[in-house]
Amino acid sequence: MTAPHTGADAWLRRYHPADADAVTLVCFPHAGGSAGYFHPFSAALAPSVAVVAVQYPGRQDRLGEPCVEDLGELAEAVQRQLRTLCGPLAFFGHSMGASIAFEVARRRELAGEEAPLMLFVSGRRAPDTRRAATEPVHSLDDAGLLARIKRLGGTHTQLLDDPELVDLVLPAVRGDYRAVESYHCPPGTVLRSPLTVLTGTEDPLTTAEEADAWRRHTSAACTVHTFPGGHFFLEPESRAVIATVSGALAGLTVR
Repeated sequence: MTAPHTGADAWLRRYHPADADAVTLVCFPHAGGSAGYFHPFSAALAPSVAVVAVQYPGRQDRLGEPCVEDLGELAEAVQRQLRTLCGPLAFFGHSMGASIAFEVARRRELAGEEAPLMLFVSGRRAPDTRRAATEPVHSLDDAGLLARIKRLGGTHTQLLDDPELVDLVLPAVRGDYRAVESYHCPPGTVLRSPLTVLTGTEDPLTTAEEADAWRRHTSAACTVHTFPGGHFFLEPESRAVIATVSGALAGLTVR
């Protein structure tokens, strides 16, 4: 029987060995997602990049723990665990994960800690952008929430035809949506870290203008990369995404 993860190991997952001088890329999953989503990233980037994927509470082997339904609290919890890591860090977040990565980076700067060498934000509009009010996703009934997830696509949607599995994953999805939908970026937030923005041409959650608006949130460089596909363009465009991430990290000067 596998022993349960505890402490930092409960939050931070490593899948492949990396070189001793490798930059650590901390990966933050989307709403309802888990650390394992980034296993292919880890396999593709090792050993020159050490991928550490965040496992939020309330899913998979942390199913018995309550979800953290406040994005600020979740970011603070992750930030505490990141203090166990040594060496230079970069962040990669997809969808909700981009907001969490941004908020963790903000908190690191406020605490006087080392800013990430690079912040990759994927499938998420800039934190100060607003859309016309609609019914919050987290307030939908189970059928509505399930339909919303399926419309966004991604390989995980094929698993949602199993009623027992749906019963297990929907609480985490709802909790994550509540966290991200109630999050408000502090006005005028500008990070020191350079930003690399990744967006899909057909993503209903992020327009080209909303992706480009990330430029307002860094005093350093900001580069936008657009890929064919919808919200989960990371999957069909995995080779191109990995090449973009690898190229950006290779060009960094480690402080």
